[in-house]
Amino acid sequence: MKRGFYRKLAWSGIRKNKKLYTPYILTCMGMVMMSYIVSFLSGSSMLEEMRGGRTMRSFLEIGFGVMCVFAPIFLFYTNSFLIRRRKKEFGLYNILGMGKRHLALVLLWEALFIALISLAGGLFFGILFSKFAELGMVRILDEKVSFSFAISFGSVWQVIVLFAITFALIFLNTLRQIHLSNPIALLHSENFGEKPPKANWFIALLGAVILAAAYYLAVTIQEPIIAISLFFVAVIMVIVATYMLFISGSVTFCRLLQKSKTFYYKTNHFISVSSMVYRMKRNGAGLASICILCTMVLVMMSSTFCLYIGTEESLRTQYPRNVNLDVMAGSVEDMPADWMEQVRQVSEEVCSQHQAEPSNILDYRVAAFAGYLKGKEIVSDHTVNPSDIKNIWQFFIVPIEDYNRLMGTNETLSSGEAIVYTTRNTQYTESAISVNGSVSHRIKKQVENFADNGVDAIQMFPSMYLFVSDFDGVAAQLLQTSQNTEGMSVALHWYYGFDLSCDDSTQRLLMEQLLKEIDLPEGISPEGSDTFRISCESVAEERDNFYATYGGLFFLGILLGIVFIFAAVLIIYYKQISEGYEDQARFDIMQKVGLTRREIRKSINSQILMVFSLPLLTAGLHLAFAFPMIQKVLLLFELTNYTLLVMVTIGSYLVFGLFYVLVYRITSRSYFSIVSGMRGDHQ
Repeated sequence: MKRGFYRKLAWSGIRKNKKLYTPYILTCMGMVMMSYIVSFLSGSSMLEEMRGGRTMRSFLEIGFGVMCVFAPIFLFYTNSFLIRRRKKEFGLYNILGMGKRHLALVLLWEALFIALISLAGGLFFGILFSKFAELGMVRILDEKVSFSFAISFGSVWQVIVLFAITFALIFLNTLRQIHLSNPIALLHSENFGEKPPKANWFIALLGAVILAAAYYLAVTIQEPIIAISLFFVAVIMVIVATYMLFISGSVTFCRLLQKSKTFYYKTNHFISVSSMVYRMKRNGAGLASICILCTMVLVMMSSTFCLYIGTEESLRTQYPRNVNLDVMAGSVEDMPADWMEQVRQVSEEVCSQHQAEPSNILDYRVAAFAGYLKGKEIVSDHTVNPSDIKNIWQFFIVPIEDYNRLMGTNETLSSGEAIVYTTRNTQYTESAISVNGSVSHRIKKQVENFADNGVDAIQMFPSMYLFVSDFDGVAAQLLQTSQNTEGMSVALHWYYGFDLSCDDSTQRLLMEQLLKEIDLPEGISPEGSDTFRISCESVAEERDNFYATYGGLFFLGILLGIVFIFAAVLIIYYKQISEGYEDQARFDIMQKVGLTRREIRKSINSQILMVFSLPLLTAGLHLAFAFPMIQKVLLLFELTNYTLLVMVTIGSYLVFGLFYVLVYRITSRSYFSIVSGMRGDHQ
């Protein structure tokens, strides 16, 4: 054949089908662009200059991994819409004498054109917008760094390899479909699947049961650690149930609508429901995909945005004092009272040197250990069934004199008595408590509050504080018990912290000087030991890490949210276009038998509104039931502001709903222009 014939034929096919190929190529370019930006930022040298840069880099590397998985799957899915429309054309070429080997050459050229355009355009815009992404990242992290325009050739190579493999696999999959089909099958490919599926009550009911079980998990789990361990299980259950309900349940629903004479036997409902039921199996899969993508965007954007704007509050939840000194010792003798008083004096002197006045002072000792709470018994033995995770607690033994000093009370205890305080709205109703049968106390009463030191904010399990009169004796008993009990570990701490009114830089200098001037207790070697440690944390020092973590999550949420929105919009568009071409012949016949364009428009509105409102409404339902579990998971990130989370979630749904309606309006006009045969006549 004439030189360049297949190349011209391939380009002509893309150009003549530009309504299908243009959004696909633009989406491919978008995927390439976002992949380059994420890869570029994950390896950016600018991150080395930023506090928390390593944390941000780890999140971006995860984001690039998500892109490597999601982009090929999504492009495979959307390419199936293209091939289905082109199969009839390929069948015609085959009948006119073009063999499958020649068709393969045409498809190869098409794949090369799409790959080259997508990679060139995507990399161009990726390189162009990578600097804007850097600016956004710097703004989110509240950093000031110097940077210049740069191109990461390593990222360029990563993206080229990723999408070259993706386009090659898509090409091979298309060849497989063409090779396994005969010319007649290709010509009639658009009519396949027109046989109306039967209502599958079993699959529909199974999907409803699985979804109800996932919802039950989400609303009944109380402990954050259990919530995070079952979160992905619930997500998989929701995804499976959504596909079952949209594929089989939607057909069943349409059949029920057909049985309703008052609803079904109306012009717009009759046409829309009859049309929907014929291809609902394929529609259901696409609608389920849209629903899942919408839910992913809503969950990701609302949670990461809430974490970001609540960063300062979360920071102060974990670090309620500006400076927090933590001394860990192996025995009570390693923390003598005169040494602790010396540390207090040194702290006051260092603060005075920096013109800072310590306030809101936190000062108490504690013996901490974890165990299973079984009635009146705390069991630390490793032979306890680890699956009984709901009974795990963190226990803190505190001197009653420290409690009285911090809380301004005057509680007294007899020997063997204790006052109890529990966190996370839990209650201890037993009259006594013992540890592995050796350390026992009668419970005098339960109090409602204790000084907030941020320790409980980072605990995955509920905490119980036991205030006792003989702290030294109880701590010694616990240490002795831990030596004889496998799986039990007791840590002795002295927490000393205070607030400061100075700026962050002064706080950092003060903390460094404080650590230098604190002498070790007598008997502790300068080299330190395995059982003695002094650490100091400040809000000023940790603020950068918090903003890097939560800012990194928010930034990654924005990038992936854009990708998932691209995907949802493209699926909606292709569903409208493909459904329009499939319904064109039916509506053409109905017009010839007297159906007016106004009636067509009403029928189209009824069908599209019925079909495309389902994913948004279902995504909202998923989000509502997932909210309690999301709230529990975010507690592990020290996000305790329930009102903020509610407002952000509702706001995210409303904003996304407006965007979804806009996409629906635009795509429904394309559908109407196809089925009515009047491209200039819109709704």
